[in-house]
Amino acid sequence: MEPRELATLRAVRTQGGVSAAALALHLTPSAVSQQLAALQREVAVPLTERVGRSLQLTAAGHALADAALGVAVALERARAAADEFLDRPGGTVRVSAFSSGAQLLLPPLLARVGGIAGGGSGDDITLECTDEDVALDDFVALTDRIDIVIAHRADGEPTWGGGVQVHPLLREPLDVAVPATHEFAAREQLRPADLADERWIAVREGFPVLRVLDAVAAATGSVPQVAHRINDFHVSAALVGAGEGICLLPRYTFASTADVRLVPLADVRAARYIEALVRPDRAERLAVRRVLAELGAVSAQIAA
Repeated sequence: MEPRELATLRAVRTQGGVSAAALALHLTPSAVSQQLAALQREVAVPLTERVGRSLQLTAAGHALADAALGVAVALERARAAADEFLDRPGGTVRVSAFSSGAQLLLPPLLARVGGIAGGGSGDDITLECTDEDVALDDFVALTDRIDIVIAHRADGEPTWGGGVQVHPLLREPLDVAVPATHEFAAREQLRPADLADERWIAVREGFPVLRVLDAVAAATGSVPQVAHRINDFHVSAALVGAGEGICLLPRYTFASTADVRLVPLADVRAARYIEALVRPDRAERLAVRRVLAELGAVSAQIAA
């Protein structure tokens, strides 16, 4: 069995099919199918099966994919053992973050890693950053093509599955953003009952911050009046400032302005967890470990 074929089998599982796996692996669907066929010739039991129009793993395929992870970890661990003897261990590390997390974390991370590349720690690391603002269920799948995925989930949301390593970074409170002219702008804090009749600017379905709004609704026993669904917090803040409603904004990423006041929300778990997701094999790379350490240092400074 070839490591590349085993990695392809794992990608078909995590991505949910051949086409998505091909996109994540930068291959054609035909190439993915050929690698699966080559792997199938090595074993006596079916690894995949057709379910409707999609190709899914059989029980044997899942078992082999689980075992393939150990192979990938062992290979990366072996490479890391050799890299320890380099004068300047490093390489390229790909990092993604959801939009507001990118705003909060990537600039200081790039500054710190730039210092490393300049010789501060003897490493030679290059960061490639991208913003990936996806629904909650799609963050884990990003780890097939990105080394470190910065994800967020609402306080109270189940932790990540999919066999990824989870590195906690921050618990960021979510405050209620109201127009500076609103009667709530002078309050020290708000409770769910205060918000029952307000018009909301909410994120789209499937995105973490919506869980907090659901908690507000559960506490009041009423359905929130959602006037707009906007995922970009900067747009939401602009609409709040224009008097078009209220919204939830992350406290460390945003601050009160002349037009918008952030007011803490009491009596509900109004926060989000920001975490770094890494595949276990990629977590063995020295460069990935160093970037995770710097990301932890950046997060600690923000929380302090």
